[in-house]
Amino acid sequence: MVTVIKVLNNNVVIASHPEHDEAVLIGKGLGFGKKPGDEIAGEHAEKFFVLRDAEEQEQYKSLLAYVDESFIALMNEEIERLETTFQSSLNEHIHVGLTDHLYFAVKRLQQGHGIKNPFLRETELAYPQEYQAAVELAERFNKALGIRIPEGEIGFISLHIHSALTNRDLAQINRHTQLISELVERIENAFSLSIDREDLNYLRLVRHLNHAIERVEQENYAENQDPLLKVLQAEYPVCYNLSWKLMKIMQQRLQKKVPDAEAVYLTLHIQRLVSGEQTRT
Repeated sequence: MVTVIKVLNNNVVIASHPEHDEAVLIGKGLGFGKKPGDEIAGEHAEKFFVLRDAEEQEQYKSLLAYVDESFIALMNEEIERLETTFQSSLNEHIHVGLTDHLYFAVKRLQQGHGIKNPFLRETELAYPQEYQAAVELAERFNKALGIRIPEGEIGFISLHIHSALTNRDLAQINRHTQLISELVERIENAFSLSIDREDLNYLRLVRHLNHAIERVEQENYAENQDPLLKVLQAEYPVCYNLSWKLMKIMQQRLQKKVPDAEAVYLTLHIQRLVSGEQTRT
């Protein structure tokens, strides 16, 4: 048995849980007629989650004050579906972050405002599974609410999903996506070209940059590649010099050392990408 602390709406209550201190319980009609101190049989709750951080608890409580109950129910279904899709528990903050984000995104769309996302392609390439899950979520929202969630918004949903799956801060993930976009722009400016975002070599570059940033953040450095560095310096001097400039940018943004071996991989990716683009033109 759990004891009601606060009824948030007819379907959601904050309760005292024997194992988790405070928990958010969700179930159809669960809070109807309940008062603080009343007991609820745990099996009557369709789902429960724990917001351990006091600030997050307050954010969720205030969120329920302005978000429709039907929208909360829809979001809870989608979050449960995401956990089934990825066969993994999501960081509970997604109940606050994604619900709040999507609620206001839907309101903007209903008022006729567009949504721009300059990092959409980089997000799709860096997190393909999360992006596909976001596409499917958007399709269900379209049917349920009679709207059309645009591609740009799907990119933002993907980042929320990735953040909840990896327990990484959303702001940090956004910074990494922006960093990748900046590095690609530096390559385009250096060679005065516009890279085809559908090109396979571009896909490989973005995925490499994403993994490289994660390795640097985790200080999981690549093996020494000094012999190959000298070969590439002689064979592809322009790409080689550019790779070092990109590494300096990464180092400044991440405030962590980028290993010399990264110059090998970056040089090869840049050379493949640029030679392919120049062949097409």
